[in-house]
Amino acid sequence: MNLIHRYLLSHFLRILLLTLSAFVGIYLLIDFFEKIGDFLDHQAVAAQYLSFFLNSIPVIISQVLPLAVLMTMVLTLGTLSRTNEITAMRSCGLSLWHIISSLMVLSLLVSGLQLIVNEHLAPLNARNLNQLLDVELKGKSHQSLPQGKIWYRDEGRIINIALAEPEKKQLQGISIYELDRQARLIRRLSVPVASYQQRGWHAAKLREQRFDPESGDLLASEIRLDQSLELGRSPEDFATGVPKNNEMNYRQLSRQIQKLTAEGFDATRYQVDMHGRLASPFTCLIMAFLGVPFALQRGRGSSIAVGIGLSLAIGVVYFILQSLILAFGYSGALPPIVAAWAVNLIFLMIGVWLMLNMRG
Repeated sequence: MNLIHRYLLSHFLRILLLTLSAFVGIYLLIDFFEKIGDFLDHQAVAAQYLSFFLNSIPVIISQVLPLAVLMTMVLTLGTLSRTNEITAMRSCGLSLWHIISSLMVLSLLVSGLQLIVNEHLAPLNARNLNQLLDVELKGKSHQSLPQGKIWYRDEGRIINIALAEPEKKQLQGISIYELDRQARLIRRLSVPVASYQQRGWHAAKLREQRFDPESGDLLASEIRLDQSLELGRSPEDFATGVPKNNEMNYRQLSRQIQKLTAEGFDATRYQVDMHGRLASPFTCLIMAFLGVPFALQRGRGSSIAVGIGLSLAIGVVYFILQSLILAFGYSGALPPIVAAWAVNLIFLMIGVWLMLNMRG
């Protein structure tokens, strides 16, 4: 590594640490003040405050790192361009790619580091945060039953749910067993899918089977459409019993998808999030690449305020577009892999076009 690359990397790392610290601090401060009411209402102890901060930081870093890399690249190259240092390097025969190659390699390493954090550290921290905020502070009962084995009793009925998706307010594979006072089966309801609408569960289709309590023989079976269901639970009640997607890494999501697919359930949301586990770390590399033409095109007229504003604007557009396309993926309008990678590819093509236009 020559002197120029060491100089560029040291400049880049200093700004990256500053921007990342600023983003994490602002995010953590806003998030804490949003939740401070829960801490005060439940008289949280110092250990719970400390747990909140320690578990929040890795999760926040994973979310804001691409924006920090973009701002760092814009500020680094923008500052060097404003002081004519980039011009001096190019006048010495160095190509633009040679100048930024070390920064791009570092951005690739940052992407790899984020991939490791997303796979091993962030899911654990998210699980600890959900346990702290939902169970310890809000007092929600913790169900230890995993997905596919949700069983509970409700006024003479035994209810089994194969898949609960509280985010979508949807349940799949519901079986309701109604018993008489001698605990003998008298009726069974089988519901493929139920959704929560207007404070109640609704099934587009269900199968009702009636049994003779003495012999256990099937007496009647019929299919009914557009039926209301009384399950004695709201979508929020199932949230603590179901691992949230941000609590699972790529391998866990993959196993969950295989299980749900084998059982005939819709695993679209899990597929989108699984591909997203691989796509999101490479956002750092793409943002670094995108920041190069934006930084160098402004030349000597650049300023720190403009660089910060430009970076924030690009980041806001990216995350809005990403949220929109992910929503299409969750709904099934786009294939999961397309929904996860589309925004990265769009911004990569924009960066390539700007680079070619700048060179021209």
